Amino acid sequence: MLVVLMVAMAYYALSLWQVWSTGRADQVRAVDAIVVLGAAQYDGRPSPQLAARLDHAADLWDDGIAPLVVVTGGKQPGDRFTEASTSAQYLIDRGVPASMIVLEDAGSTTYESLDRARALLDDSVDTVLVVTDPYHALRSQLTADEVGFTAFSSPTPDSVVGGRNELRRELAEAAGVAVGRIIGFERLSGLTD
Repeated sequence: MLVVLMVAMAYYALSLWQVWSTGRADQVRAVDAIVVLGAAQYDGRPSPQLAARLDHAADLWDDGIAPLVVVTGGKQPGDRFTEASTSAQYLIDRGVPASMIVLEDAGSTTYESLDRARALLDDSVDTVLVVTDPYHALRSQLTADEVGFTAFSSPTPDSVVGGRNELRRELAEAAGVAVGRIIGFERLSGLTD
């Protein structure tokens, strides 16, 4: 029993280190699409967290990293706008052509958003650069791989999530990554919703 507990603790510690290190490593490269994961929006205005992700994606677009930007996220009950539509307008205002933006506007989890994005894109889109907060980068990248992309991550350098809040999220993400690698991220999404 002690051996099993020690192995589980070591596996969790490794997952935590991977969450932390992936969140601090930018895997930016030329890809088929940039995928920006959604976060809260307030009546058509992105939250500071979402705005930081979108600013980073716009900078990557300006650098010519990809010909497409995929924005994701549905809406909460009572919302007038989806995270995706809010994100698209924000990017258009930053100079990304509307014709180069794909909206996945129904997902409510990381898995759903990435799975639906995969279904929206044709087979010519294989490689993606996932833009999200540092604490979320590894699980997002692994989930994108699971749904059929060849995924890399580019965590936003200006995340508004910091300090204790970031540590708490990293600890939770490490548990999610550890479990998701065993049971799959689709099943994990079903358990945590």
